[in-house]
Amino acid sequence: MDDKFEQQAEQFRKQYETIKDEVGKVIVGHDEIVHGVLTCMMIGGHCLLEGAPGLGKTLLVRTLSEALSLDSNRIQFTPDLMPADILGTNMVVESPDGKRSFEYQKGPIFTQICLADEINRATPKTQSAMLETMQEGTVTVGGTCYQLKQPFFVLATQNPIEQEGTYPLPEAQLDRFLFKLNVGYSGRDDLSTILERTTKGIHLAPDKVANGEQIIEMQNLVRQVILADHLRDYIVRLTLATHPEGDFSCDITNQYLRWGSSPRGAQTLALASKVRALLEGRFNVSFEDVRRVYLPAMRHRVILNFEAQAEGVTPDQVLLEILDKVSEKVDDVPVALQA
Repeated sequence: MDDKFEQQAEQFRKQYETIKDEVGKVIVGHDEIVHGVLTCMMIGGHCLLEGAPGLGKTLLVRTLSEALSLDSNRIQFTPDLMPADILGTNMVVESPDGKRSFEYQKGPIFTQICLADEINRATPKTQSAMLETMQEGTVTVGGTCYQLKQPFFVLATQNPIEQEGTYPLPEAQLDRFLFKLNVGYSGRDDLSTILERTTKGIHLAPDKVANGEQIIEMQNLVRQVILADHLRDYIVRLTLATHPEGDFSCDITNQYLRWGSSPRGAQTLALASKVRALLEGRFNVSFEDVRRVYLPAMRHRVILNFEAQAEGVTPDQVLLEILDKVSEKVDDVPVALQA
């Protein structure tokens, strides 16, 4: 390993742990959720948090924005929210001499960390306003394209329980989230700590420990991590194994899936695996790195068929079996398919 890269990798790990520790001052437990959100930030992508009300999803995002020297805004999605409420709009302004002209008033999306709270409560028309910002990092209004300040992250939350009055996110928008993280309930010890902190008037706040330039440097370092050819092929086969009736599909894929992952799924697997490698002090990706990020990277990119829905099969169940069936060895792939 190059000494310079080794120093950079160690600096990355320390900076990552410092941010995580600051978030941990406020957020009790949910280590894997915090890891998932930070991983998305380290590869320059967006994250979707799904869980019941009151589990700390919004608090996690707000705490993260406080620990970083980045601009942040919160958008509360409601059925009457309009695209202009997110992106901004051209407004008529009058100068001192009485002349009128249009002036663009920027919306709350012009920030660096955008908390899209209960994103599935807005109409599809409003949800579509997020597509360009999430993919291109730009906003186009009145034929003019505006560049968002980098780094830019959308951290969205949604409630899976109360579905009345909600609008499921379209597949095109789901695919733009790198990870979908399921926020579960706290355990006995964590819940006891939460009560201890919140019922005595104790207010804990994180210190600001990183800025935008440092985050961008960390993102650039992630892309320098080595992904060997056999690991790249493993990621490709894991992605293709989600395609029903495909060359690499498993029996459970053909039985329960209607659509599989897009190429963004493979890109997410590769980049997220590199983050895991750096955190383990390595400059090359391992099979275990890929397996650890497979579920959050893929669970929102596969679409179940009617049979799976009728039998109560979840995307995670299908993906875990795919992960078990796809071999790490290229030799196990039929010769005809290797060609």
